[in-house]
Amino acid sequence: MAGVILLAALCTPVRAQAVTPAPEAAEARQLPFTERYRATQHGGIVRAANTSVSCRATGPQAAPTCPAVRAGGKGANGDFDMFYVDVDRDPNTYNSSRAEVRLPEGSRVTYARLYWGGNLRVGEQKPPKDNGRVLVAEPGGRYKALLADTVVGHRVAHGADAFQASADVTGLVRDSGSGLYTVAQVNAAMGRSTAGAWGGWTLVVAYENPDLPLRHLAVLDGFDALDSRTAQEIRLGGLRLAGPGTGRVGLVAYDGDRGRTGDSLTVSTGRGPHTVLAGPGGPRDDVLNSTISEAGAPAPERVPSYAHTLGYDSDVFELGNALRRGGDHLAFRLVSQRDAAWAGALFVVADARQQARSGPSRAHP
Repeated sequence: MAGVILLAALCTPVRAQAVTPAPEAAEARQLPFTERYRATQHGGIVRAANTSVSCRATGPQAAPTCPAVRAGGKGANGDFDMFYVDVDRDPNTYNSSRAEVRLPEGSRVTYARLYWGGNLRVGEQKPPKDNGRVLVAEPGGRYKALLADTVVGHRVAHGADAFQASADVTGLVRDSGSGLYTVAQVNAAMGRSTAGAWGGWTLVVAYENPDLPLRHLAVLDGFDALDSRTAQEIRLGGLRLAGPGTGRVGLVAYDGDRGRTGDSLTVSTGRGPHTVLAGPGGPRDDVLNSTISEAGAPAPERVPSYAHTLGYDSDVFELGNALRRGGDHLAFRLVSQRDAAWAGALFVVADARQQARSGPSRAHP
């Protein structure tokens, strides 16, 4: 598996060992959204995600409202002194969190990619040399150092020093399957500032399963700031969408504030009007509202499982009526009228029209 360095033999406890610092990955201020993976196969995409930073709930700088905000109350990351989430009880890590990959029985992983990102400038300034490195542990395994295998997005804007990195983890997830994955050492800063602290990770997993419908699967990523003057346009062409059909889209974004309306995600298929997407975790006019939400299915397990993630979004929306008439493409438009937010990744699952004569599935990383 590219980019993964084994630290220790597999065992139940998650423990880290010291490793040689990784070389700095190549960086760019802006990365246009491009396809990372695409396939037409019987199957789907699942994802695991969690935050790496939250408000302080204990200690002299704790906020009395922090527990209520974590449970889903109003608030923004810039309102709090923020500190690391750390669930592994390992003295060698300063942040860690877990989330579940939940694959349907009989599935085979065809692609998996881990995304991580954060703000380097809050009450402290984190150096960017570790942007391209995290630790990851599969269910029941020990940490491995994971290095970014592509250009890291890194830009200073809107009072933040923001980055996103990613790496292919197909081999690890294919061998390990379903269960809780742990990600540690996301290079995010703690403290308090107007921009606020934020950071988190999302593991996107595509799979094939002969018992499921034929679907178009795609994973796309990029990195850029969103504001009132800049919208993110993401287009996926050359499709044969079933009409009527079903589908889902997942979005990874950073520094969205709950309650600050004006951000939306719309989709068009080339037939009919644009459809505004919404779900239990993302209202139509506030999709970047600091949630990790799952539309149309029970939510996978997370540790911790904060309802309000204070600056990190990893949401899944049903495409719903957008696929009523079929079409030949999917065009997404993400707008943030008030928040200074950052778009990082998008994945799509959409029913495909059956061919008159079926052929082998096509997939490419």
